[in-house]
Amino acid sequence: MTEKKLNGKRVAILATDGFEQSELFEPKQALEEAGAEVFVVAPKEGSIRAWSKKDWGESCGVDMTLDIANPAEFDALVLPGGVMSPDTLRINDKAIEFIQGFTNSGKPIAAICHGPWTLIETGFVDGRTLTSWPSIKTDLINAGAQWVDRSVVVDNGLVTSRKPDDLADFNRKMIEEFCEGAHTPRPEDNTRIQDMGPV
Repeated sequence: MTEKKLNGKRVAILATDGFEQSELFEPKQALEEAGAEVFVVAPKEGSIRAWSKKDWGESCGVDMTLDIANPAEFDALVLPGGVMSPDTLRINDKAIEFIQGFTNSGKPIAAICHGPWTLIETGFVDGRTLTSWPSIKTDLINAGAQWVDRSVVVDNGLVTSRKPDDLADFNRKMIEEFCEGAHTPRPEDNTRIQDMGPV
């Protein structure tokens, strides 16, 4: 049985249609098993549909819409990948404002695959070391990030991974960072890297 390290923590998962199925459901399950209360936040009510490899996958119920979601009520944020979901969210002003509620307060964020795309719009990746799906590497570098090819990278509360194959490492570090809680943003921390997993 997983130790309930995250009892009392409230975690938001921000996504919309086209999220990568495993990158939402597996972190959600890991967080819940660790004791967190997890809320799926999306631009619309009802449900959102996953993309699974080469076709549409399962649907996921939406717990809260961006119209009412308040970052102050959450302890941490997860940004799943998939191409469509992050690409849609990064041009949604309410989604970016929601994410900025976490970046401005130093609350931990875990983003996988294409998930870091949305972080570019907040200015948060500038000066940070992270990883992602390779196709957005240049976008992140152009936004000021130091990109590395590792299964998981942790930089002052920001956890990133490349792809579904990295989920075991991603979930482990995500839970560790969410357990630690908010990090005080300090300039000298911008390039601090912890436990970069295997290539």
